[in-house]
Amino acid sequence: MIVVTGATGRLGRLVIENLLRTEPASSIVAVVRDPAKAADLSILGVQVRQADYTQPASLRTALAGADKLLLISSSELGQRASHHRAVIDAAIYCEVKLIGYTSVLHANTSPLGLADEHNQTEAMLKASAIPFVILRNGWYTENYTISIPTALAHGALMGSAGDGRIASAARADYAAAAALAMTLPDQAGRVYELAGDTAYTLSEFAAEISRQSGKAVSYMNLPRADYKSALVGFGLPEPIADLLADSDSGASQGGLFDDKRQLSTLIGRPTTPMAETIAAELKA
Repeated sequence: MIVVTGATGRLGRLVIENLLRTEPASSIVAVVRDPAKAADLSILGVQVRQADYTQPASLRTALAGADKLLLISSSELGQRASHHRAVIDAAIYCEVKLIGYTSVLHANTSPLGLADEHNQTEAMLKASAIPFVILRNGWYTENYTISIPTALAHGALMGSAGDGRIASAARADYAAAAALAMTLPDQAGRVYELAGDTAYTLSEFAAEISRQSGKAVSYMNLPRADYKSALVGFGLPEPIADLLADSDSGASQGGLFDDKRQLSTLIGRPTTPMAETIAAELKA
């Protein structure tokens, strides 16, 4: 039995889609806060179990009988460590045999502020005595393509990454890797540094938007504080704006770059080029 937390999130759904290609639906458990949002998974035969990170008893029930657990990191900034602690404790209680965890690229040396809670979680896993596999995910290309409509409207893609090179990949690439880590043999103890095959600067990203859209889009590099203020001005919640600005700043220091190609090696194919992800967003 393979249990996936955050199963109705964008990554979680893609992971389950991948698992369904090789595993019986009845052996997959989708852990969600609101089962109504997972009705489509139930129709496919996936077991849907309700749980809340703040309710330990619900987590123990959700993980009952689990052989493997994919802990997709919580989306609630500042609460991730406590949420993950609750899941790991439940996994210990239920005698789970392997935990997979979606961390962040080069977590132990990353300049990104979001790496802190990931490092805390990795430490918890090491102290738990449960075998684990760490999936240190790089940036999703979709984190940037979501800004394309605004960039087209204003003729500028804003950021604070400078000339930092970003080795991103599509969310689907990372989902494929997570599903494989849950199904391939001999995964315990592995730490994967996952990133795209090719890297780009945001200036190059803006140029690709221009090429495909036929509209002039330039990259506007801003100081971190100014970029955060701009994001808040566009309606993003302050914690999210701060996360994005901090991550861009980290990218300028090499925090989103890796050239080892562990992701494409694991999934057995090249990662999705950023041009392809841009094309999908423009089509949408």
